[in-house]
Amino acid sequence: MVVASVASGGGAASGTDETAIRVEGLGIRFRRNRRGRRSFKDLLAGRRRRSRPDEFWALRDVSVEVRAGEAIGVVGRNGQGKSTLMKLVAGVMMPDEGRVTVSGGVAPLIEITGGFVEDLTVRDNVYLTAGLHGMSRAQIDARFDGIIEFAEIADFVDTPYKHLSSGMKVRIAFAVISQLEEPILLVDEVLAVGDKAFREKCYARIEELLAGGRTLFFVSHNERDLRRFCTRGLYLDKGALVLDAPIDDVLDRYNADYGPQG
Repeated sequence: MVVASVASGGGAASGTDETAIRVEGLGIRFRRNRRGRRSFKDLLAGRRRRSRPDEFWALRDVSVEVRAGEAIGVVGRNGQGKSTLMKLVAGVMMPDEGRVTVSGGVAPLIEITGGFVEDLTVRDNVYLTAGLHGMSRAQIDARFDGIIEFAEIADFVDTPYKHLSSGMKVRIAFAVISQLEEPILLVDEVLAVGDKAFREKCYARIEELLAGGRTLFFVSHNERDLRRFCTRGLYLDKGALVLDAPIDDVLDRYNADYGPQG
């Protein structure tokens, strides 16, 4: 049975015995020459798409349960399903098999600058993006100065977004998303662009959110960062979950298979 990703509303979970994310028998497949997804008509009818010779499973039979307040590091080589898993949890992709259930909302730091409009100013993009993620106008008004201060771009508030450097775009995007009050934070290699000082500032913000009880799904190739934030790890290889264990054990296994991460 194929079940779409489901997210139920609500505030942050109150204790580590509560399940924040449940992934059951998850599978998704693509075509090698182009994405071969089911049509919206097929989804409504509940029809399964027939297999094609050029298809492959990006994820297959993955099951994970994440408790509220846990910090999970997802490791593996490029192309092994890490980002795909994050997108399925975020609800921006539909699985071919299995189910994803998310308790509470999600703050996705995935392809972080996606959704920003190039011709709009920084100010307009802040209001647009925060609004699309569920913040009210009054909430954005109250937090706007803090967002701009965190991003360190006060001189560019009324500059078209397209004129910002890639590093500045990441700054403003992180500043907006990290202000969301959703209980689950998904972070996928979004801070690779930007200077060291700002990355450390972002990491301090992530630690602040974790201290407040947020649940973290963290994809990174940086072993030091994974050990810093995460207590548990998931090791994906060829679309399969190889190991679900304490982060040190997962990194030791990965290093034994492929060598140390960055």
